[in-house]
Amino acid sequence: MCLAIPGKVIAVDKEAKRAMIDYEAEQREVGTALLPDVKIGDYVLVQAKMVVQQIPEKEARKALEAIRDS
Repeated sequence: MCLAIPGKVIAVDKEAKRAMIDYEAEQREVGTALLPDVKIGDYVLVQAKMVVQQIPEKEARKALEAIRDS
């Protein structure tokens, strides 16, 4: 089982179907083909280097806090 950690979209290249995701400790480039409408500021979940779900900011912050506290 994989744990999907929320990340914040900090850059989007719609033409290349790529986005840069900030995970606080690091940044990673991922694909956006499954959710092409993501935009800067969105919080997302990534699996296999692809954005698979957009989540509300409140939910993302709550999850990140729980991860930090564990």
